[in-house]
Amino acid sequence: MKIKKNIAVSETGFVFDPSTGESFTLNGVGTEIIEMLRKGINQAEITSDITSRYDVDSASFERYYYDFISTLKLFQLIEDYE
Repeated sequence: MKIKKNIAVSETGFVFDPSTGESFTLNGVGTEIIEMLRKGINQAEITSDITSRYDVDSASFERYYYDFISTLKLFQLIEDYE
């Protein structure tokens, strides 16, 4: 999965989709995940990184991660290569 190239994401978590004119705001972890997806980092590596730095277990994070990915898909912000 990758964030679409035309999607603008600021360091503060402001997301703008120029094709629809919609904007969204992410929290810090959401912003980190978006940046990892942009770099092509896979889900297992994202899970490992986030769970090593934050107080969350793998199973809980994976649930949050898939909910987040579902939201990104709903708003058509990602390209699904898997």
